[in-house]
Amino acid sequence: MNYYPEIVQKLIEKLEKLPGIGPKSAERIVNFLIEEDEKNVISLAENLISLKKEVKLCQKCFNLSDKEICNICSDEKRENIICVVEEVKDLVLIEKTGFKGKYHVLWGRISMLEKVYPSDLKIPQLIERLKNENIEEVIIATNPTPEGEDTAMYISDILKKMNIKHSRLAIGIPLGSEIEYIDVNTLKKSIEGRKIL
Repeated sequence: MNYYPEIVQKLIEKLEKLPGIGPKSAERIVNFLIEEDEKNVISLAENLISLKKEVKLCQKCFNLSDKEICNICSDEKRENIICVVEEVKDLVLIEKTGFKGKYHVLWGRISMLEKVYPSDLKIPQLIERLKNENIEEVIIATNPTPEGEDTAMYISDILKKMNIKHSRLAIGIPLGSEIEYIDVNTLKKSIEGRKIL
């Protein structure tokens, strides 16, 4: 039995489909919106419509953009280094570190179980970019999951054949942690990825 009018119930059901939003959170959001000032709710609705109508993928790196070429690709002061990431959220985090290079968003990772193949990702477009741009290095910043590692190895093999300098993000012990609490695989990666001081 629904306790809310149909329009309210439908909105709750739509919000439940969002990542990290369960039934109770969806219900709280809808109740908040009902009590909120009408101007703010209309503004939110207009922003959501604009999001779907105006935001597209950059034609060069596949970052989100409201223009054909995103602000990062348009910035001529950027270094000729491409950081390859799985998702836009990864790009945002790396950008917050102060990285001054360029990016290439794959929009996923190779996964045989999920039937995601290299051709399903933006890997062919990366190869085309590397042929046309004067890139000094490619940093492969896929996640340290089995699928992320497979994707990194696949891209690395291509880059070796193209004779392009490339590196992989270092993986290891997080800052502020103690060795006794680190799992063996992380510790192993830390030893393999150690650097000379």
